[in-house]
Amino acid sequence: MSSHPFFWLDVFAESPLAGNGLAVVLDADGVSDEIMLAFARETGLSETTFVQSPSSEAASSGADYRNRIWTIATEVPFAGHPSLGTAVAVALDRGVEEITFTQETGAGLQQVEVSRAGAADPSPEGGEAAAGSGVWRASVLQEPASFGEAVPRDRAARLLNLDESRLHPDYSAQVVSTGFPTVLLPLRNVEALADAVPDRAEFESFEFGDLAVNVYPFVFDVPTRSVRARCFALDLGDFEDPATGSAAGPLVAYLQDILDVDRVEIHQGVEIGRPSLIEARMDSGRPRVSGRVHVVMTGTATLPG
Repeated sequence: MSSHPFFWLDVFAESPLAGNGLAVVLDADGVSDEIMLAFARETGLSETTFVQSPSSEAASSGADYRNRIWTIATEVPFAGHPSLGTAVAVALDRGVEEITFTQETGAGLQQVEVSRAGAADPSPEGGEAAAGSGVWRASVLQEPASFGEAVPRDRAARLLNLDESRLHPDYSAQVVSTGFPTVLLPLRNVEALADAVPDRAEFESFEFGDLAVNVYPFVFDVPTRSVRARCFALDLGDFEDPATGSAAGPLVAYLQDILDVDRVEIHQGVEIGRPSLIEARMDSGRPRVSGRVHVVMTGTATLPG
């Protein structure tokens, strides 16, 4: 058995127990892929990460650590909230309150900025907050967006069991990726968003190949530049994702491409009781995705050797 520093965080959360939960296991060089997957299933979260030493090539390019990101089904090359939350865990472990890390993922190297935003509220008994607690702010500079083909309207509607009339009349669904392919699916209004129900058979028959792909229905309000969104994916099991940074990056790149909008606030997770706030903007031709991170638990994970 081996012991590892362990963190549980809520990412893209305005308060604890909101946003998207993340489990982070540090000092994970000796943890096998099989144990990583088993522990990810143990947590039941949309993603769990394991921090390892960077590869020699990545280290020579300035990487501080390798971020291995697992869903309950498989390892994925990149994800948004695991990038932010993992960086906060590493900063806490290393005793720094403001830093820019370079992480190595399956999508390459990404810069992740973290800074402590404030202390946690005092305990109800009047004592000090637990060590390692508090509110952090983090952002990840994602890869340049890669634009795929538009998705036919009839196919897009079937993915979510919606009539075609409930899709946005002017914007097309499209696959866009900054490391994790996302089907951006614009809808007419929030009523359509609430009524969206993913069709598993359609997901399985969609020509995604071996890729894990997010399906991201959204409603964009032009005057306020705000978005309401949801996220569905086969590798999430039978639940939807409360906050999806790997989809927020493609979304702001897509909106810049079609509407010259380079900054949005995304509200996600409302329908499942995990309200989340994601900020996304274009930064020198690349999406930067930001949000708050709350530390919920710290401790030790004991894993089989």
